[in-house]
Amino acid sequence: MPAIPEKLNEFRVYVNGSPELKGVSDLQLPSLKAMAETVGGGGIMGEYESPNYSHLESMKLTINWRSINSELLDFLKPKSLKLDCRLVNQELDSVKMEHGFNVNRVVIRGIPISNDLGKASKGSPYEGSSEIEVLYMKMESNGKTLIEIDKLNYIYRVGDEDFMDKLKAALGI
Repeated sequence: MPAIPEKLNEFRVYVNGSPELKGVSDLQLPSLKAMAETVGGGGIMGEYESPNYSHLESMKLTINWRSINSELLDFLKPKSLKLDCRLVNQELDSVKMEHGFNVNRVVIRGIPISNDLGKASKGSPYEGSSEIEVLYMKMESNGKTLIEIDKLNYIYRVGDEDFMDKLKAALGI
């Protein structure tokens, strides 16, 4: 019997191979939304949204900060970043009645596009944020790749299948 997923137990974020970031309160992972156009006309009853095969709209990762400190330096530079997000999910084995962990990893490469330094209020976190335009993302669960997207190198892999292979072949890539 499979384990029952309960919650995210803990997470850590590393930027450009440095020690973990300590001022992170939470992350908003990217949304995957297909680029699409509305199709309508003769032979179609109404209209529908047609996704542009394996093409995605802009993807953003948001890091929410508790405080302003030197950890923000990399996010203020107009340079690409590599973020390694380690996410540990807690699960309950319903047969053994024991807790275990499922290790997820999200690797992001992108460019900082905005920094909100937050609000300064005595006794409160700043609640600032940094937003990264995601050009590359790989999500793993227990070492197995779930999805890999590389916008600049035409990769849209889900599990073991790269959905860009047909398009790359058509383009002679």
